Amino acid sequence: MPKLAVALKRLVVGRPQRSDRLTSTLLPKRIALPVFASDAMSSVAYAPEEIFLTLSVAGVASYAMSPWIGLAVVVVLLTVVASYRQNVHAYPSGGGDYEVATVNLGKPAGLTVASALLVDYTLTVAVSISSAAANIGALVPFVAEHKVLFAVSAIVVLTAINLRGIRESGTAFAVPVYAFIFGIAAMLIWGFTRILIFGDEVRAASADLQLISEGDQFTGLALVLLVLRSFTQGAAALTGVEAISNGVPAFRKPKSRNAATTLLMLGTLSVTMFMGLIALAQSTGAQIAEDPVRQFPTAPPGYRQQTMVAQLADAVFSGFRPGFFFVIIMTALILVLAANTAFNGFPVLGSILSQDRYLPRQLHTRGDRLAYSNGILALAFFAILLVLGFQAEVTKLIPLYTVGVFVSFTLSQVGMVKHWQRALADGPEPPERRRMRRSQAINGFGAAMTGVVLLTVLITKFTLGAWIAIVAMIGFYVLMLAIQKHYDRVAAELEADESDDVLPSRNHAVVLVSKIHKPTLRALAYARATRPDILEAVSVNVDDADTKRLVSEWDERKIPVPLKVVESPYREITKPVLDYVKRIRSENPRNVVTVYIPEYVVGHWWEQVLHNQSALRLKTRLLFQPGVMVTSVPWQLRSSDRARALSPLTAPGASRRGYPTQAQLPGERKTGGSVGPASTPDAARTPDRRSPQKRTPEKRR
Repeated sequence: MPKLAVALKRLVVGRPQRSDRLTSTLLPKRIALPVFASDAMSSVAYAPEEIFLTLSVAGVASYAMSPWIGLAVVVVLLTVVASYRQNVHAYPSGGGDYEVATVNLGKPAGLTVASALLVDYTLTVAVSISSAAANIGALVPFVAEHKVLFAVSAIVVLTAINLRGIRESGTAFAVPVYAFIFGIAAMLIWGFTRILIFGDEVRAASADLQLISEGDQFTGLALVLLVLRSFTQGAAALTGVEAISNGVPAFRKPKSRNAATTLLMLGTLSVTMFMGLIALAQSTGAQIAEDPVRQFPTAPPGYRQQTMVAQLADAVFSGFRPGFFFVIIMTALILVLAANTAFNGFPVLGSILSQDRYLPRQLHTRGDRLAYSNGILALAFFAILLVLGFQAEVTKLIPLYTVGVFVSFTLSQVGMVKHWQRALADGPEPPERRRMRRSQAINGFGAAMTGVVLLTVLITKFTLGAWIAIVAMIGFYVLMLAIQKHYDRVAAELEADESDDVLPSRNHAVVLVSKIHKPTLRALAYARATRPDILEAVSVNVDDADTKRLVSEWDERKIPVPLKVVESPYREITKPVLDYVKRIRSENPRNVVTVYIPEYVVGHWWEQVLHNQSALRLKTRLLFQPGVMVTSVPWQLRSSDRARALSPLTAPGASRRGYPTQAQLPGERKTGGSVGPASTPDAARTPDRRSPQKRTPEKRR
């Protein structure tokens, strides 16, 4: 079974990589773009659709506002891209928005950004995968009917790929990402060529359906709120832009310049595809309804509303079905792979937060493939919970989505304004001063724009689900403060002072004995070899006959260690030993008490159940006693040979990696299996089943 587990792990994750191979995992721009920008580029697959979907509530006439809403989103997007190009040059260490906010605005702002990003990354996975399920459902009815199953399976597959390392995942994802860009570009070029040059009538399948509004006529304030809500839905196209600033350390040198170039490429591609899809949707008359059954009264029986991309591809490639299938498949793939941005951003941010003691230190540990494996697994877990909770419905998840990202956008840009203000106060030369002023103006405009969007999101989406994201952010914030408080308390408690250099007066060693056999004799021999100041064997009297036999055999063997029998009128084992150890400590507080416990090393899980239970409980209790050291003395049973054969001796750290690195020495006794104290009724029980009996006097060595 262990061999099978090791083989499966190697199949999924691959062979471990040495730490000095970390530089070989750095990414060139052509690979970094699909790794860090797939989320932002994939947003164009559903952000235009969300604009049309929201406007549909007011009827088909409201679609006339979609280009203007799209332009507003583009202005914000370009502003954010320009602002983050300043960020990557000023803070290339990989802390991104969290570092910018912490350094310039203080710890509360930094933790707010961190909590917002943790929520946003989790939602990125859930939204992207759910949107992919909707797109694939346009081709495969089974997926449409089992969206949750598909989404969970896709998250599991993505997790396995990312556990193989950032370089391998980036290489695997590069082809689908570039294929998606090619597919959308081909659809837009061919669609507008047919409409503008050939004069073809390119109509979407929903173009001739009657779209009716829901409720009363939208005018005045209601219309303004609807437009604002549509704008915030489309602002989902901005998500993922911040991931590049968090991933600067993963770029090849020069890191900052390559990251800034990748940001520019991302902005150009996203704006082109985003506005192109809106314009093509307007030209083909595509319609998307929030409630197709009620809003499309003239729809034929069994009408299934396709996504906007599917409708446009169907219309543009009406005479070339491979083109339609290519666009749909690549769109679905990019939406699945968009989650990869979060799988790279979340673990890196988690590692930085763990270094600052805001998250568990395990998140800073790199796995076999030099990826932050624990962070990857944590992200997958939370994303699956979201998918299950919201049944993989994109429209339900989107309102939660943009809150966190615009909180981080806004605080980051405000922090950058303060950064440049502090830099200007140092009195730079005029050319450098002009550059800083220009950068400050860009960040200031970005802060204003993202702040307005954040306020709009809070107004229009709060009751639709944004409050859930805010509650989650508050939860992460409080959790991180609690974790840091714990780490600080432990660090203060463990701080060494002069009194800690003082050696204990004496070492009082106690060997727990239940019967005389090989494990007991080994424990006695080892205890004697340590040369303690006082050495004694202790047994608990819970059965008179057993105790008499033990004392008699002890005397016959003439064991050179005094045996002390502790009474237990209620047949307990743990409490009498604890009381005895406490009594030793109280009589000589400066002494250290070392308790030696014989253990069995067994080869089967069920043997652990049959052995070692009483001593395991005792060992657990002793660990909480101050001034008491617990030493386990193992004895390997023959059943452990099998476990040893399955799990050979390994080099340090190799057991975690799951493969042997060191050969067993000739003549060495095999060890392995589960370890536990040898203290069951049929074995070397730590004081067990003893009864009142004479006691040998306590002696000193």
